[in-house]
This record gives sequence, structure tokens and C-alpha cells, in this order.
Amino acid sequence: MTLSSQPSTELDLHTQRRALARVGGVQGLSPLARFLLQDGVVSEENLRRASEEQRRTNIPLSRILIEHRLVDEAVLGKLLAARLGLEYIDLSRLSIDASASSLISRPLAVKHEMIPIGFREMRVVVASADPNNVQGIDDLRAFFRREIVLVVAARSAVLATINRLVGSASDGVEASAAAAAEVAETAQDKTTANLREIAEEGPIVKLVNATIAQAVNERASDIHVEPQADGIRLRHRIDGVLHEVSRLPKNLQAGIISRIKIMADLNIAERRVPQDGRVSGVIGGRQIDLRVATLPTNYGEKVVLRVLENATAMRGLDELGFLPESLEIYRKSFRKPYGTILVTGPTGSGKSTTLYATLNILNSGEKNLITVEDPVEYRIPGINQVQVNVKAGLTFASALKSILRSDPDIVMVGEIRDQETATIAIELALTGHLVLSTLHTNDAASTPARLIEMGVEPYLVSSALDCIVAQRLARRLCDNCKIAYEPSLAELKNVSWDAFSDDAPKVIHRPGGCGICANTGYQGRFAIHEVMPITDVMERMIAANANSHEIRAQAAKEGMVPMKFAGLRQVLKGKTSLEEILRIVA
Repeated sequence: MTLSSQPSTELDLHTQRRALARVGGVQGLSPLARFLLQDGVVSEENLRRASEEQRRTNIPLSRILIEHRLVDEAVLGKLLAARLGLEYIDLSRLSIDASASSLISRPLAVKHEMIPIGFREMRVVVASADPNNVQGIDDLRAFFRREIVLVVAARSAVLATINRLVGSASDGVEASAAAAAEVAETAQDKTTANLREIAEEGPIVKLVNATIAQAVNERASDIHVEPQADGIRLRHRIDGVLHEVSRLPKNLQAGIISRIKIMADLNIAERRVPQDGRVSGVIGGRQIDLRVATLPTNYGEKVVLRVLENATAMRGLDELGFLPESLEIYRKSFRKPYGTILVTGPTGSGKSTTLYATLNILNSGEKNLITVEDPVEYRIPGINQVQVNVKAGLTFASALKSILRSDPDIVMVGEIRDQETATIAIELALTGHLVLSTLHTNDAASTPARLIEMGVEPYLVSSALDCIVAQRLARRLCDNCKIAYEPSLAELKNVSWDAFSDDAPKVIHRPGGCGICANTGYQGRFAIHEVMPITDVMERMIAANANSHEIRAQAAKEGMVPMKFAGLRQVLKGKTSLEEILRIVA
């Protein structure tokens, strides 16, 4: 049978009625066929032949239409979702909960072409390309022994997700934990040799791998393995917020922590002092590095794994959230041959990402770039990166002294922590080098005072500083579910909108909640920046030991966009919410 590959775009009422009669009338059609005719998605001839093939082969009509390319699967999925009042999701953009996908067996997932992707309250969210598959819905409900929430997705995406997650190495934390617990039960001896043997058992290895795979799949920046009195708590930091993802039996604690320490090349016999290590590997086709830190607690060693994806280090400055005018000021500063540029903010505010994006621009064969870091977070070809090793005597200060003899053009110091490091970095800038570094301060204006408090002379600070960038990370509203609304005067007053603009916004957005964003209303983060160039007037103020309030006022006069106002600009663009700006900026 030959089917035309040209789907129609519009059918008039007369044509629809004639098609219905040919195929066997409305009563003889499946709901899908009726929808397609009414919406003019498929021509009457193609629908008639596809329906005949369906009756002959018992293959679902939707699959026949897609396989013969009579309708685009995304168009079909959205039509079905709209007609049935269901949610359509793009699985390629979704962080799938590995503990959900591990609930189903591969034969059942393949048979019905359905896969669980998350949870809503006590119900399992299941993605399917055919929401009319009543048998499949009933089978999964009985298999899970709980209610399900059906969402619609493209068939190819469903099949790809099944192949990637179901029955593979990432079987899920909960499924792997059961097998690992059996191994742990037999291990009463806690000697070093015995711990190493347990940690290298297949079930323990599989459990740790599943834990890491789930975190990477959920876009987590950190994995927290926390011993408790009665078990192990697993938490993921996603978009800056910690979420508990699982509770594991106490008897798995020694095996899990020993396995992670072996992977990071740490001493598994040493449990009294903190240790740091690193793990590299490919997860889901992506190169991932894990920075591992252990911390002794009263219930055992807590382990935190920082997820570092190499692609993050290659991001461009225009992807980080800079306002156009702020980015232009920043570009002018790092294009200069000398001076000090400081990126400030709390831990986890994206300072390193901003510096690496800057280094990628400056990285060329004509310049000698050297970094001193603790630890080296991302490895960049063409840049000489030095790892601080305090035990061996290689500190930030000693490394910087050696760098002076290595003919550098640009130096990046991971963090200015003390007077000696600050003084040497300042001297590097004053002797014709471009120096980039980070510092922990609340805003740009308070940075000069912080350096002076460290013991650097005010005249040196004023002469060497060229630009200060303060930043915070804000959660990005999920484009799929954000809700437009008109804000109240009380909300605007709460964020001092009148100081930002005389005009109250007519429409802004707030978080909703859907399967794509795991019902948080947010997906991903971007940085909000406050860029303060050091002008001649400000240089004189810093040398005269002016306080941060005076410097902030002068910077505002000269056009600096304060961080809160930069955030409100992003609210107007629909990128984030008022609540998020209040959360990150006082």
C-alpha cells in the first residue's frame, strides 16, 4: 500500500464529512482519527489508508502516521495533549528523575512505549506518545501500585529515553540500593582491606554510579552524602536549592563512602580529618569532573561532590546574563594590558565561571596566561594552570612569586584570601600585568575597603584596581509554565520599584510548575551583575579611604547599574521573578 507523504494543512467541513463516510463513519473511527480529521492534520485519502493498515496489522494509528511521515510527531503529540487536556513535554529538555525511571522493567516500558519520569505528590508521572493506550495505563498503574499522571511526548523521544535509562547502568538509586544492602549485610569487619573489598563489589559500584548519574541528569551542582543516626540522606543542590532525593539504609554507609574515596584516590583508612580529591569520567555522553570533599561528623564522614561540567568553562560572556551596557564596560576593562579585575560574591555565585569565560576570550598564542587555583576546577588548553598544594609549601603567595619569573602577560588568582596574596596580586598589576581574581564581598563598592582591611595600602588599591564585578545567581523561570500577571503595588513597594522606575510594569511573570521543571517553576540559573569601573574620581576617593557608601553613591552618579536594579531589568524581560530577586539581593 502506498501512502502519500504530503499531509494536508486544511480540510473544509464538506471534505471532513466525505472522509468520515469513506473511512466508515464517525462511530467506526478511533478518537485520534476523528481529532485529525476535525483539525485538518491528515488528508482523507491518507487517513483512510492508514486506518486500513491499522485494522490489518493492529499497530496503533499514531505510529503508522509517524512512520509513514504523514504527520510530524511533535505536532501530533501537541494535538493529542490539547484535545485530551493533558500536558505535552519535550523530553530532550527535561531532567528525568532516575529514581522514577528505575521503577519500571524494560519489557514493560518497551511493550507500552511508556516511561515514568518523575513524581507529583504520591503519583508517578508517566510519559507516553499514545495517551489512548488504556491497557498500558492500567498495566503501569497495577505495576506501580499507585496512581499515575499521564503526559504526552514524542514517540522517538520516549523510545530514546527508555533505551538510555531503563535497564542500563543508571538503574536508579533505589533499585541499586537493595542489591547493595545484601552485600553490606555480610560485612561486619570494618578493616581497611575489608572496606576496600566491599567498595569494589558490583552492587556498591552500581549504586554510587546511579547516584552520580541521577544528579547529573537532574542538573545538580552538588551531591551531598550525609550520614544520619538511622541512615544516609542524599541531597542534590539544583539551581542553588538543596532537595532531598533519597534515604538509604545505615549499613550502606561504609561501602558508599569508601567507594567514593577510592574513586577520588583518597585514603579510606583516614576518617578523622577532611580530605579533598577529584574524579573524572563521561556520564551520559558528557565529560564530567567531580570535586570530592569529606568532612568528619558525629555520625560518620559527610561527602560533598561538586559537579563540574567542562562545557561550563567554555561558555561565552554573552551567555552569563550581563546587561548590554555592563558587558561593554567589563569588556573594555579586560582588554587593557594591565590592571586588576576582581569578581566578587558569595560561594557558589558563579565567579569562577565568569573568570573562565573571560580567560577563553583572552587565550591566544600571543600571550602567556597563568592561573593559580585551589583546586583547578576546569582544564583549559593553552593556559598554564597551577594547583595550590599547601602541604608541599605551594601556596597562592609562593606560586605568585614564582610566576613573576615566568614572564606572564595575564595572571588569574583563584581567590585572594590573605594580605600576602593580595599585596603580590596588586604589585603584579602595577608592574604591567593583567590580574584577574575573586574576593568574598557583598557588593562592588565594599571591595576596596575589604582589600584595605586585609592590610593593603589604600594608594596601592586605588592605583591597581581597574574594575570590580559583583554577582549573584538567580533562578531562571521555566519558559514552559511561567505565569504572566499584573503585580500589586504592595509587591512593587517591597522591592523598591519606585527607586528603579517611575512606571509600574503592566505584566511580569511568576513561577508555575510543570514536568519539565519538576514543579519548581524554575529551570537553570543566570548571573545578575553589578559592574563598577574605577574612574579617576573613585581612585582618589579610595586613596583617601572613603567608605563604601560614598563609593557606591559616586558609582551610581557615573552610571553603574546596582545589582537589585539589574535584577529588576531581568524581571521585566520575563527571565525571573520578583520573589527570586528578593531572595538573592537584600
